[in-house]
Amino acid sequence: MSETTAHGGDVLVREQRALRRVTLNRPQALNAITLDMAVSMTALLRAWASDPAVGAVLIDGAGERAFCSGGDIRAIYDAAKSGDTLPAQFWATEYKLNMLIAHYPKPVITVMDGLVMGGGVGLSAHASHRVVTDRSAVAMPEVGIGFFPDVGVSYLLARAPGQVGRHLALTGNRVAAADAIYCGLADIHIAAARLADIPAALADCRTAANITARLAALAAPPAPGGLEKAMPWIDRCYSADHVEDIVERLRSSPADEAGAALETIRKASPTSLKITLRNLCAAASFHRVEECFRQDYRIALACIAGHDFIEGIRAAIVDKDRNPVWRPDKLEAVTPEIVDRHFQSVGGLELKFE
Repeated sequence: MSETTAHGGDVLVREQRALRRVTLNRPQALNAITLDMAVSMTALLRAWASDPAVGAVLIDGAGERAFCSGGDIRAIYDAAKSGDTLPAQFWATEYKLNMLIAHYPKPVITVMDGLVMGGGVGLSAHASHRVVTDRSAVAMPEVGIGFFPDVGVSYLLARAPGQVGRHLALTGNRVAAADAIYCGLADIHIAAARLADIPAALADCRTAANITARLAALAAPPAPGGLEKAMPWIDRCYSADHVEDIVERLRSSPADEAGAALETIRKASPTSLKITLRNLCAAASFHRVEECFRQDYRIALACIAGHDFIEGIRAAIVDKDRNPVWRPDKLEAVTPEIVDRHFQSVGGLELKFE
């Protein structure tokens, strides 16, 4: 096995016969992805796409705590404060990398071990073969920091069973292996103790069917999840057309889990909640995931130009007071005009795919 590193060691590259393995190598930062890492991974994937020596690509994360905890939002915060263009560059590069994975001509296997949040979901959930483990915790918690579930995940969540996609998007709740598979964010469970066996098992694979069979030989049933049993109250509460109505249904639901969901939603940015619901509704009608990424780009740029996202990052990771002050601070004060503004081009910038 040969091994190289890229961008200061933040991306580790290994070759094992026909398999190319890319490891996010920032374990101290829970493998949060930076712009340089996204650029490096994009170059690697593009080169391998036409290389006959490459049969498949495996993407994983260093350490046992996280596959990828998301994008480097501190860098985005600092750039926004200084007027730098990094946020627009980062999202354009990240979303195009996610799209490259989604449409890659060769199998892409992602190992979603440990924490998988935000940008980590973007790197993993669009792959052809998505592995979760007994340590997996998958979430899109962006409404809690004044943002929204981006990276094209609305395309997947809008197609999850019933209204479970709305539940996960509006609460940001973490799900373990069985529920991630149930929601369509993952495919197969392999115990963390068997992860070291994956590269050798896939080293000579060149077809999706062969990889599926090799992974199945390593798989084991995950611990039972809870979402499928919760579907009656989830569908009843989240089928409303407006966030205010969803909140009212959660308040009147006798299910204990509904009460917990309500408390979580109450802490989120009211603007983010309304943007998220509209984004999911639109995604349900889209025919291609590219449409979601284009819409996500508009929303992301509008968020960075607004108040809540910067305030959410401040409260979560800068000052760490966990006490964001949202503007507006009530759902009823978030007008249709405020929501509409997030679905329009900012400064004429649009996401274009080659």
